[in-house]
Amino acid sequence: MFMTVKQASEKWGISDRRIRVLCSEGKISGAYQEGRGWKIPADAKKPADGRYKSKESILLQIDRKRAELDSMRPLTAGEVARLNEEFIVEYTYNSNAIEGNTLTLRETDLVLRGLTIDQKPLKDHMEAIGHKEAFDYVSELVKDNIPISESVIKQIHYLVLADKKEDRGVYRRVPVRIMGAQHEPVQPYLIEPKMEQLLHDFVESTEHIVTKLARFHIEFEGIHPFIDGNGRTGRLLVNLELMKAGYPPIDIKFTDRIAYYNAFDEYHVKHNLSAMENLFAGYINARLDMYLDMLME
Repeated sequence: MFMTVKQASEKWGISDRRIRVLCSEGKISGAYQEGRGWKIPADAKKPADGRYKSKESILLQIDRKRAELDSMRPLTAGEVARLNEEFIVEYTYNSNAIEGNTLTLRETDLVLRGLTIDQKPLKDHMEAIGHKEAFDYVSELVKDNIPISESVIKQIHYLVLADKKEDRGVYRRVPVRIMGAQHEPVQPYLIEPKMEQLLHDFVESTEHIVTKLARFHIEFEGIHPFIDGNGRTGRLLVNLELMKAGYPPIDIKFTDRIAYYNAFDEYHVKHNLSAMENLFAGYINARLDMYLDMLME
């Protein structure tokens, strides 16, 4: 059994271009060239990436690729549509699935096209539509370079929480616990001051955008300002700030949810930010590779 370069790319989370380079360098065991393509054994192991010796070097890689992408701007409407045509469906599926939504990727696509899926809860349909509307709103904020603020966060949450009308866009008024997490969210009376401090610290930070956003995301989820929808809102905020800074949006996969959950515990228990930083950096790097691959075709 063999897989294509595209299938290997999806499986391992690295770009088509990088896989072709690894094949030609003989770094994927059993891979061989057939015509213009490559045949890769289905059970081949993802090769270790020797390019990134440290966190600093992957951040430098990301910055170099973003500069390369910047040199191609402004992108045409057609190019932007092509880059994002599959993203919104996959992103909506993954972000909702992490929170327990039962729609499959295919069903999410159909719901976003206006169809109803038999024997799936109305809540799941509304979550898919709400998430898509929230991402569209985020995209408008990016175009106008709107600064992040509590009102922006509440508006994004309002759109995300389409199925719970009374709780949309308002901070929670009751204590909550996150099942299985090593951290307890703040009491309701502390939410507003903690959110103000979080936004102030984010704006004032001179750290690399990846480091800033990893810290912001963990702290935001730790405050857990809303009764529900914090994860989806938090991931949309990460993409709002990434896109404003010239990077592609990222889609944390449902299949990576354990690594994602563990990254929160690493920070809260061991004060180690690198797990979330590395997760974000890997996704951003792969998305930049994909953008550059498509724009250079």
